[in-house]
Amino acid sequence: MMANKSRYYSVLHKTRFYYDAPISESYMEVYMHPRTENLQRCLNFTLKLEPSARTFSYQDYLGNTIHHFDIPQFHNSLTISAESQVQIDPAPDLPDFVPQSAWDALDTLLAENDFWEMLTPSDFTTPTPSLVALSEELNLRTRRDDPLSLLRNLNTALYNSFDYAPNTTKVDSPIDLALDSRQGVCQDFAHIMIAIIRNLGIPCRYVSGYIIPNENHDDRSPEHASHAWIEAYLPELGWTGFDPTNNLIVQDRHIRVAVGRDYADVSPTKGVFTGEAHTELAVSVQVKWMDDLPFEDLLPEDNWEEYNPAQHQQIQIQQQQQQQQ
Repeated sequence: MMANKSRYYSVLHKTRFYYDAPISESYMEVYMHPRTENLQRCLNFTLKLEPSARTFSYQDYLGNTIHHFDIPQFHNSLTISAESQVQIDPAPDLPDFVPQSAWDALDTLLAENDFWEMLTPSDFTTPTPSLVALSEELNLRTRRDDPLSLLRNLNTALYNSFDYAPNTTKVDSPIDLALDSRQGVCQDFAHIMIAIIRNLGIPCRYVSGYIIPNENHDDRSPEHASHAWIEAYLPELGWTGFDPTNNLIVQDRHIRVAVGRDYADVSPTKGVFTGEAHTELAVSVQVKWMDDLPFEDLLPEDNWEEYNPAQHQQIQIQQQQQQQQ
């Protein structure tokens, strides 16, 4: 059945970098602007910076909106506040299965269209012996059933086979760390599912965004953090979302921000700074019904979260742990 009404949400994604010595310049790209396509529309987006700076934006070839800025002055901290309002229209329920002939239809689509980036291994989705072992365990070394049934089963199998455990992996951890320990965060669940699906010849991509808490607050992913899931391309259905962290089919509780091959393509902030400084990072995400405002300040100045104790000289601050909280 289809939901009756469109849903309207407000999102506040706040990030603070603190440097224990003045740095002379920061250049950064920000992936926090919700996408407008299909059933989702970004009604408004505001990016505020402290220190203030002029921002510019562009769209990449995948349709992600990226904002970038430069702060060419000495500063000890940087605060990025991204606030957006989003409308999500109701979607029909996904069928339980599609005809087995959908495999042939999929192969025809692949032959006629360019999906190679979402079919080949990427930095965080390269198959390993541990991934092959998991595929054998789940009977997914080769195609079976129909594509949709297979994806539904894999979504549930990963949810049941892995524990959600914050801080057990990092953004640059190899896929085997989560595979061998059978625990990780949403990023790990997404990378593992992508690697298995691509090996079966189904185009699959990583999605960065937010999940709206349900009424029972029983999602495994925390409320005050960004989230990640996957989309697989299926005949007749197009890009279809699966959330293995929470064993959900993506519908109107997921706000899509950016898509890519894996997390490295769409980390919320990517940048460099000039100077030597100990860096600390604090992140807060709030998602509310649009009428349920104002937002709270969840990042007091005396509650910095340590990110990286190394000294920095033109160090790239990318792939921050904003989906690891």
